[in-house]
Amino acid sequence: MTYCEFLEKMPSGPKKDLHKNYHDNHYGFPIHDDNELFGRLILEINQAGLNWEIILKKEPAFRKAFSNFDIKKVAAYKDKDRERLLNDAGIIRNRLKINAAIENAKVILTLQKEYGSFEKWLEHHHPLTLAEWVKLFKKTFTFTGGEIVNEFMMSIGYLPGTHDKTCKVYKKIADHKPMWMR
Repeated sequence: MTYCEFLEKMPSGPKKDLHKNYHDNHYGFPIHDDNELFGRLILEINQAGLNWEIILKKEPAFRKAFSNFDIKKVAAYKDKDRERLLNDAGIIRNRLKINAAIENAKVILTLQKEYGSFEKWLEHHHPLTLAEWVKLFKKTFTFTGGEIVNEFMMSIGYLPGTHDKTCKVYKKIADHKPMWMR
């Protein structure tokens, strides 16, 4: 079931509003800011084993806890920051996921030096199949299995299937994609 179909079947209410906002304004749209790309990666890593709705509800707390997803700041986190995050009830308090966010921030800094930006690193490798993206991410990042990579790449528009062609958001996203992604 696509996210579009999932949303159509969901009854009206706060839960649907939360998902509708993400579906209509974020899911599948290209992201051109490295900090926001990093933030989406953090959210996808933290979703592993959990419901996406939990992550959507906690997104503001994640943003606050991880310095507004500022890659340089997160890469500089020390043990006291790890402990602060492990004690923050607003986020997912999983040591492996917290460590992955910090270590992946350091990796992104390296990619920025080599490619100019995280986005340019992604562009450099596009297009790849899902299996190729998974292999590349596993080689490059921490805590990035197949489902995490799939959802991350779909959520930022690098893999097809985010919206049905009949979905009103489908054309909106197509209009936002750079020519090289079409």
